[in-house]
Amino acid sequence: MGSRTSGWARMAALLVVALLLGWAGGGNVRGATAPAGAVVYVAPIRGMIDLGLVPYVQRVLDEAAGAGAKAVILQIDTFGGRVDAAVQIRDSLLRSPLRTVAFVDKRAISAGALISLAAMTIAMADGGTIGAATPVMAGAPGALAQPVAEKTVSYMRKEFRATAESRGRPPLLAEAMVDADVEIPEVIAKGKLLTLTTEEALKHKVAELRAADLTALLAALDLTGAEIRRVEGTWAENLVRFLTHPVVSSLLMTVGLLGILIEIRTPGFGVPGAVGIASLGLFFWGHYLVRLAGWEVLLLLAVGLALLGVELFVIPGFGITGFLGIGAVMGGLTLTLVGRGATYEGIMWAAFRVVGSILAALVVGLVAFRFLPRLAVGRRLVLETAMPAREGFASPPETDQGWLGKRGVAATTLRPAGIARIEGARVDVVTDGEYVEVGEPVEVIRVDGNRIVVRRAPGATERSES
Repeated sequence: MGSRTSGWARMAALLVVALLLGWAGGGNVRGATAPAGAVVYVAPIRGMIDLGLVPYVQRVLDEAAGAGAKAVILQIDTFGGRVDAAVQIRDSLLRSPLRTVAFVDKRAISAGALISLAAMTIAMADGGTIGAATPVMAGAPGALAQPVAEKTVSYMRKEFRATAESRGRPPLLAEAMVDADVEIPEVIAKGKLLTLTTEEALKHKVAELRAADLTALLAALDLTGAEIRRVEGTWAENLVRFLTHPVVSSLLMTVGLLGILIEIRTPGFGVPGAVGIASLGLFFWGHYLVRLAGWEVLLLLAVGLALLGVELFVIPGFGITGFLGIGAVMGGLTLTLVGRGATYEGIMWAAFRVVGSILAALVVGLVAFRFLPRLAVGRRLVLETAMPAREGFASPPETDQGWLGKRGVAATTLRPAGIARIEGARVDVVTDGEYVEVGEPVEVIRVDGNRIVVRRAPGATERSES
């Protein structure tokens, strides 16, 4: 009896030891210590998703690959932003061979949802949300965003689906985040956009992990004790994000065009031209760094400005050359504002911003030309000292003053310069810009130095022929 009892005791002891060993081994599945020298890169993605974020994320991925990092964690908390920026970041994540983790803390809405779906692993903090990614077109400041066309919704729906499929996530759930017409029984009704909480995302296999904070996330990834390298944006990247902000870039366009307009209307080269060139330089430099403005865009803009210069200073009037110049300038500026993955509405919105900047520059320019000479600062820039002929300031020959008030006919077409026959003499004249055909009556209205200015005089006849 005693030996049987001792046998059962030994078996019970062995069973307890086996259970303890099994529990200990199971504990190593999650929270294992990272290998010696393991490095994890952490990059925060907060605020608006803009084009300046694209080179930042690519730099983080490149640095992590060069350092042999075990993982790259994108700590996401955003309500969304530009579609083309999100598409470029998505492509970078899908191409990267690294273990990428999207840590949604606390929300990944719209463009943030696409970036999260492109990561190998999605981890969500308690109270997190992901989804609501229907594309909209931003309106004027203070106005509501406008819905986009069906083809844009279709494009984004397939982008979300393809991204989810590449990472083994439910593609229909990804489509439902974009298109309200997608219906999933017991998940989302038709007419509603899908947004998932942390619990729902884990339940429907959109997210793989729950983590209260970064430490818990590292434990869940078996990277406890790994060296954490937080990568913040450099001053240059932050400056580029500032320069490519929609409001700032529109302001730079307006100031640049206004400065060039004032410089064209004033003699010499001064402060307005320098400010205009500097503003456009910052505009193109910022967009060049985010891979929007290439040499082809700058070439298109240069051709447009050259055509406008020919139209203004070489060809009289305004014709097809001027319209081609305006079209080239608008096309160059518009292409600078859109990137790869831009929707039709995004391109139209960029064109609208360019037109708005041009109109704003014209309006401010007209107001400046009208009122600037009356201001104290304007009088310092404008030379108002006159040199009238009655005070002895006259360019030779002084006999030209004798033509003032005389009438004759155009001997050649005045466009606006040409020759008029006045009292039997052939006189070099110029109009104020109007065209005068051969044989039409003209009248001398003023003499500016060696310029004899005439205008059309209906009903007048040449005195020498009367």
